[in-house]
Amino acid sequence: MDVANKSIGTLQGIPFENLIGGPLSACIQAQNDAAMTSINFINNVCLNEDKETGEKSAIYVSFSFIQNGRKVVINVPLIAIVPIPYIAINSVDINFKATVNGVECESNENTYSEEYKRDTNTKSQKRRGFILNKNKKETKINTSFSTKRDSKSTQDSKFSVEATIDVAVHAGQESMPAGMAKILEMLGAAMDLCSPDGELSVNDTTFYAEKNANDKEYLPVKVIAQYKTPEGLYDATNIKCDIGEGVKSAENKMDKTREFEITLPKESPTQGKQYEISCGDVQKVTITVLPKP
Repeated sequence: MDVANKSIGTLQGIPFENLIGGPLSACIQAQNDAAMTSINFINNVCLNEDKETGEKSAIYVSFSFIQNGRKVVINVPLIAIVPIPYIAINSVDINFKATVNGVECESNENTYSEEYKRDTNTKSQKRRGFILNKNKKETKINTSFSTKRDSKSTQDSKFSVEATIDVAVHAGQESMPAGMAKILEMLGAAMDLCSPDGELSVNDTTFYAEKNANDKEYLPVKVIAQYKTPEGLYDATNIKCDIGEGVKSAENKMDKTREFEITLPKESPTQGKQYEISCGDVQKVTITVLPKP
């Protein structure tokens, strides 16, 4: 296998799904954590929860100030005046770079040696006698010859991969979701000014009573009274009218109002009769019921 094929094989072993998919999964998890942070902020900071029923209600901030020479109280939902954290990941840049370093070495080594050795040893011996001469010569030869051949071949391949990945995450304050924007719009419209002592109102202060067909008795007139507490809640429980003859009272629980049916006596003066509608010791409204001309 040549170097190019080995390099390609090395790159194919890189776990790209983990190197690239890992940062993307981390970004998704981070976005989930950011959304849960927003939810926890709304639940823990802006809402109250009834431990028995589990019902949640908005926390209101109440404070008083002077308007047009009179002291008034304003009730504002806390969620409408505090910034809600909406952190979102706007973009993710992933730059991946892989470098393959490959070294392939091949070496062949052949060695050859030859050795030749020759030893010669000659001995000569001469004897003399009275009868004859005798010479003796001895030669000894030692010869050795050796050869040696070595062959060595080595091949070494080394490949390494250096991978670097740069992840740049850009996050910032996200625009408010459409649903939350609509809720805040409704809560903003619900901001109301109230009197520190509450506010008692009636549908009118002057009423005209007509007589029936026999022209003997007056038909009852309907007076509707409503009381707003300093907290901005409507409560008709304590609304009352100075009880007199011809006065009937009933509470409208749906509209949080109290309805009075007032009937003038038969012999009523032309200037009519006055009635006092009150709620507590401070809020009082005087109405007048007149015979219709």
